[in-house]
Order: sequence, then C-alpha cells, then structure tokens
Amino acid sequence: MAFFDTLLALPGLEPEGEPDASFRSKGPHQVLALLHELREAAVVVSLASPEGQSLGATLLTVDPPGQRIAFDVETGDPRLPGLVEANEATAVAYLASVKLQFELRDLVLVHGDKATALQARLPRHVYRFQRRTAYRVRTLERGAPTALLRHPSLPDMQLSLRIADISISGCALLLPNDVPPLQPGSVINGVRLELDADTALQLTLRIQHVSSSLTAAAGLRLGCEILQRDGSNERLLQRYIDQTQKRRRLLSLG
Repeated sequence: MAFFDTLLALPGLEPEGEPDASFRSKGPHQVLALLHELREAAVVVSLASPEGQSLGATLLTVDPPGQRIAFDVETGDPRLPGLVEANEATAVAYLASVKLQFELRDLVLVHGDKATALQARLPRHVYRFQRRTAYRVRTLERGAPTALLRHPSLPDMQLSLRIADISISGCALLLPNDVPPLQPGSVINGVRLELDADTALQLTLRIQHVSSSLTAAAGLRLGCEILQRDGSNERLLQRYIDQTQKRRRLLSLG
C-alpha cells in the first residue's frame, strides 16, 4: 500500500540486505522511545492490512515485558474483523515532519467493559522517512483558502474545510471536531479548491493519513494526495505557491 509523499517504497525485506536499512530505528530502546512519543502525543495511527482494510486508531499501551502493543479502537467498527483476520498490518503515523512506519503481527481484539483494544506483537523496527517530496507552503491566515467537498460517507453533507498547507502533489485540510471523521484511503471526487480570488480548481483527493492538529480545539489534520494532476492545475498551483512564498517573505521583512 503506497502512502502520500514518501520518498521510498514500503519496506519489504527483513533486515539483511534491506535497501531501507538506514531509515530503520537503531535498537529496541529507540523503538520504545518512538512508540512512547506516539502514545503521549495521541497521534492518530493509520492501520492497513495487505488486503487494503484500513482504519485510524490511537496508541493505548506499550508493554515491553509482555512484548505487546495495544491500540484504542472504536467498539463495533465493521473494519476490525477484516483487520484481525489478516493478522498483520502496516502502521503509519506522523510526528512533525517525520513519517513513522512499522509492521504489526499477531493481531488480537480485546473487549473491555468500556473500551475495545487491538493488540499486536511489539514491532522490532520503526522506519523514519522524510515526509514530503514537493515544496509546500503554509497558507496565509487572512482569506485562508478552502476546500469544498461532500463528505464521502455522508453525501448530503457539504463541507468547507480550511487548507492548512499545499504543494503540487497534495494538501493538508483541517477537519473540525464536530464533523464526522474521514478515513485514510477515502477518495473524494469533485473537490473544489478555492485558493484566492483568482485561483480555483476542481480535482480529486485521496486521504492518505489523519493526525491530530497542533491544538485539540482545531480538530484533525487530513493529509491528502492530489490524484490525476493535469498541466493546467499544476500551473495554477505552482503560481499560487510562488506568490504565497513571496508574500510571506514580504510580511517577514515588514
């Protein structure tokens, strides 16, 4: 399964002769440190099986003595049985500008009185990759650009989401807390990006990852890939990126 703006393909060799070995965590202490950081930051982790079953979850516990890891998942989520049946999944999460990726094995669903947890064997390695392949600019606060789209699970719900940053290959959207969540892997057709008074384009987005915003009140951050880019859209985007970069430089000088 491919993920947004990653420089390298999904690791597939263990670990001798692995081409991505330089991106692999160095020893169990570093693995545990990264996992604890994910848990403390309450970062949304995207879990995807080889068959394409995927969902978002947060890291609940890390148990080094028991060699187990557990994720907080929604009780009754219809995607859970397929994920457990696959008995393996790829986990992807983002910390600042670093993408973390690791493999999960021996998946078990544990039901408690008030919550459900998805357990797995503690991963041996965590891979850290550079996050973006394209130059990206943060959008200006005043007259912030928006993305107009229909919620993929609720077609009658029209959304107007703020665009936090954008590049030729993708963008980040801010999803308020009171809006039903969107799942990684969702493809959204007919999205209208209104960047400024002179720049608007119609395109298709695929949600590649979901993470927490810098503040809880801001909701979730949706990392999206732009699909089927054409020359006209790329020219408009590049012009907008160049202009935004110039305006930021002028504002910093002021």
